[in-house]
Amino acid sequence: MGPVELWVLLAFVPAALALNLTPGPDMMFCLGQGLRGGAKAAVAAAGGVTAGSLVHTGLAGLGLGAAMAAHPGLFDVIRWAGVGYLLWLAYNTLRSGDAAQSEAKPLRPSAAFRDGFLVNLLNPKVILFILAFVPQFVDPSRGQVLAQFLTFGVVIGIGGMVVNTAVGLTAGGFGRRLVSSPRFAHRLRYASAGIFTLLALRLAALQKA
Repeated sequence: MGPVELWVLLAFVPAALALNLTPGPDMMFCLGQGLRGGAKAAVAAAGGVTAGSLVHTGLAGLGLGAAMAAHPGLFDVIRWAGVGYLLWLAYNTLRSGDAAQSEAKPLRPSAAFRDGFLVNLLNPKVILFILAFVPQFVDPSRGQVLAQFLTFGVVIGIGGMVVNTAVGLTAGGFGRRLVSSPRFAHRLRYASAGIFTLLALRLAALQKA
């Protein structure tokens, strides 16, 4: 017998898919990475976001979300670390193209994965959201609460990977077609940096409740 009943899992899938299809910071981040680095970077960024969400789900299952809700200071430390990292990404994106564009190094998939993972992990709202959403489908009487959280986290992660990859690939294809033009490359660089900056501002404005 698995940790989650089949009918509960079947009910969870469409709810999770609806959440994944709702435009949000993860989708915007993958869009920015696709514009900046192309298809491989977009897929890697989506993978990093998915890995970060799985860590959040595990932490929520272990009770860290409750601790964060009870201690606003912990929420703020993680939140401002995320703001700082996003602003660093925006600065680095602009700086990487200030030299000759033809000599600029492409964004490595490993770096895109790392950035996606950290951006998701440093958003404390994710774990609080998971803590509010997933327990509606968890049955404590079955035991294996952490395994149930992780099962639902995998479903959310798979849906997010598919949706964010599609968004990133679309942006990546568009960006690669235009990058041969220095003027468009310049605009794409500023568009990517602008996305990261807006995400930082959004995270900075978040409230715990």
